[in-house]
Amino acid sequence: MKLLLTGGTGLIGSALIAALWERYQITITTRNPKKAIRRFGKKVHAVRGLEEIQDISEFYAVINLQGEDIFAKRWTTKQKQEIEQSRWTITRQLTERINASSQPPQVFISGSAVGYYGPQDDEPVTEHTVVEADDFAHHLCAEWERLALAAQSERTRVCVVRTGIVVAEKDSALQQMLPPYLLGLGGPLGSGEQGFSWIHLDDIAGIIEFLLEQEECRGIYNGTAPNPVKQKKFSACVAKVLRKSHFMRVPAWVLKLVLGERSMMLLEGQLVLPERTQQAGYEYKYPKVEEALRACLLPSS
Repeated sequence: MKLLLTGGTGLIGSALIAALWERYQITITTRNPKKAIRRFGKKVHAVRGLEEIQDISEFYAVINLQGEDIFAKRWTTKQKQEIEQSRWTITRQLTERINASSQPPQVFISGSAVGYYGPQDDEPVTEHTVVEADDFAHHLCAEWERLALAAQSERTRVCVVRTGIVVAEKDSALQQMLPPYLLGLGGPLGSGEQGFSWIHLDDIAGIIEFLLEQEECRGIYNGTAPNPVKQKKFSACVAKVLRKSHFMRVPAWVLKLVLGERSMMLLEGQLVLPERTQQAGYEYKYPKVEEALRACLLPSS
């Protein structure tokens, strides 16, 4: 069966290719097809964009993970627009093509993020939680999801995955957090009381693969581990696994000064529970934070 994957060279997309290439003929969209072919070899067919896809009906499934790194640059008005359009435009185009097809793909899985929930203090949230947030991350995700869900029909089932902070052995947000800990200067961010909804790379790739193959699954699913923690506990676990000290709290004002509006992603959080994901039957490889961090930070142990 043929599968179209946008964002295939990213962290999650690359893990999916490794998991699926033996069972699916995978086409990925990428700005650099030659580089992608050197990386993945015969596992993929690479194209620059949807304009090179003549007929979307040739695909059994579409997985949409494309989007500008939300944390890479300061959130100027221009950068916010880049972040939005990098997600909204491709999702709108895919939905339009699916809806216009006489034989559309049977499955459309599209990314989203736990930023949809906005700041939630200590109150756990699930896929059923009614949200009244009014911040950039919520509006970004809400429109992203609306565009994807518009492809839902009797012929195409749509799943939207609200992904938490992905931890992995390489190239994840975890590696960006490590330098202070390696110097013995690790500690909570701000109060440390904010929710931290994380997930191991193997599990977010596993959830997407699970949704791809479970015909009864459709709608919203949280791509988070079943045991979210407060940020201070996550931070303490990193220090414990690395056998480093944990005492240098980073004041909120420092993060705001350095990161600007992006600091809200670190200082305001959510405790997101994957209720529908678990009810559907997905079994986690890394349900608890310490074992997930050991797998990432001490992979040979």
